[in-house]
Amino acid sequence: MQTSMIRTVQLLTAISAVGVFLSQTSRGGTISLGESLDEFSLYDCQRRLRSWDDYADAKAVAFVFGSTACPLVNLYLPTLKSLHQEYQERGVGLIMINSDPGDSFNRVAGHAWEHELPFGVLKDFDQTLARRLGAKRTPEVFLFDETHRLVYKGRINDQYTVTHRRPKVGDHDLKVALDQVLAGQSVTRASTTATGCVIDYAENPYSKRALTYGKDIAPLMSRRCLECHQKGGVGQIAFTAYPQVKRFAETIREVVAEERMPPWHADPHYGDFLNNRSLSKDERNRLLAWIDAGCPEGDSNDAELATVAQDGEWTIGTPDLVLAMPQEERVPASGVVDYQYYTVDPGFEEDVWVQSAEALPGNAEVVHHIIAYIVAPGKRVFDRDGETSILVGWAPGDMPSRYPEGVARRIPAGAKLRFELHYTPNGQETVDRSKIGIRFAKERPEREIHTNIMWQRELSIPPGARWHSRKATYRFRDDARILSLMPHMHLRGVAARYILRDPDGKEEMVLQVPSYDFNWQSIYRFEEPLLVRKGSRLTVTGVWDNSADNPNNPDPKRTVSWGEQTFDEMLNGWVDFVYERPDNPRTLAATNP
Repeated sequence: MQTSMIRTVQLLTAISAVGVFLSQTSRGGTISLGESLDEFSLYDCQRRLRSWDDYADAKAVAFVFGSTACPLVNLYLPTLKSLHQEYQERGVGLIMINSDPGDSFNRVAGHAWEHELPFGVLKDFDQTLARRLGAKRTPEVFLFDETHRLVYKGRINDQYTVTHRRPKVGDHDLKVALDQVLAGQSVTRASTTATGCVIDYAENPYSKRALTYGKDIAPLMSRRCLECHQKGGVGQIAFTAYPQVKRFAETIREVVAEERMPPWHADPHYGDFLNNRSLSKDERNRLLAWIDAGCPEGDSNDAELATVAQDGEWTIGTPDLVLAMPQEERVPASGVVDYQYYTVDPGFEEDVWVQSAEALPGNAEVVHHIIAYIVAPGKRVFDRDGETSILVGWAPGDMPSRYPEGVARRIPAGAKLRFELHYTPNGQETVDRSKIGIRFAKERPEREIHTNIMWQRELSIPPGARWHSRKATYRFRDDARILSLMPHMHLRGVAARYILRDPDGKEEMVLQVPSYDFNWQSIYRFEEPLLVRKGSRLTVTGVWDNSADNPNNPDPKRTVSWGEQTFDEMLNGWVDFVYERPDNPRTLAATNP
């Protein structure tokens, strides 16, 4: 995939104007039994918009309102999976709708993966569908016939309530309604009382507060948005002044309300991360309320935002050393360019310790990614167990290498640096000369950073496969602390997770990325490094969608194997860690960034 196309996807992700409920929003009002729901449009767990068009051949469609935290919903999941299996071949569509404001998109997607839900799960961000249908509880069912007419609403059956759990079902309400609709009959019992968790329709707590740009919004955007949305940044639109923010306010509102921006793909149910870019619920409410109030500016003296980059170019601060490619590389206007490699000798006559490093593309329009490897005398870049001598990488996302105090990367005396460049032509012949910047540790660190690629190269993804998974595992040979994780796949990748299994067999999910996005290569840095006992096994699982339903799929008819180009696939489960026993015995202090 060309870099220019990736940037277009990122820009469209930031500024697309998808109208959720294209006609119903303007009409308003709650539909009643016998009335039709003309249109709807909501995102599923892979950010694909779903509407009636996806159920054009369905004889009936059941919307079941759910919540990841509602005990009754989770009790009914086996029943819903059974109903889906029984009725899908008879032309019935089953969809779970999540309108719970307490459930983030990533939590909804993660919950669906954990429970292996075989039906669609859609996120109703603004509760538009819930309000339109008058949904009050989870789980609550709204059944539509093939003309999109509401023919039943209420409970799934009578087995579970907020106070009782019956050993057997007495009234199969939804099942009876489905059978009657499929038989062309009227539903004899069209309404029942649903029991379960109450859907929260609470008003935005900031809606009645006098918010201003200078006082309330500029600091928030400086902290959360300018990492990408500054001049020359990957976000392309610079939000460094009030007029630009106001100009794109409605777009900002949409992408923030739908949790598309800031880009962050980790399920919040697992792990706390130092570099979490997502907005808190409070921050989101504040920003949305300010936009809904008409974007009041307030004191103009506070209207300018401070840039995030410390010197306008490097996010790690001014480097101690900058190393560029030996010469410019000419990139053709079209075609597939093999990986290019360039060797640079930094001339280190003794070991040096790197506190942070950053790679910068010379021409981001054609640079797909950069990786700088450390090539030490007599040592392989990739050991047989996957341990990797890597200094830094770059791709759209969050790639600079930053290490906590007391931790650094060693470049051995006499080592050289090998630049790996992946170019993707953008239709115009051009040149590139990328570079890396290094900041050195002020003293020898207590611990040396180690990296393992955890790759799975034996890939064979069948044509049309919607949910194909493979794993890779690394065994820790001593007590260690995991600092960061980074799953990597290509265009067909849709989900990834890491599970840590200790020597006693206890398993823990340490990272779940249920809606992986190739356009954002994110590193997940733990707030508190994970302590790992000797003999523990870390397993990364990657999932691919090689079907025609995947809009990113270059060729759904192809069996896909491991390869370097983006039309091939990869599973790399990058992990950065340090050994618990200090490399430098001058102190036994624990590593804690």
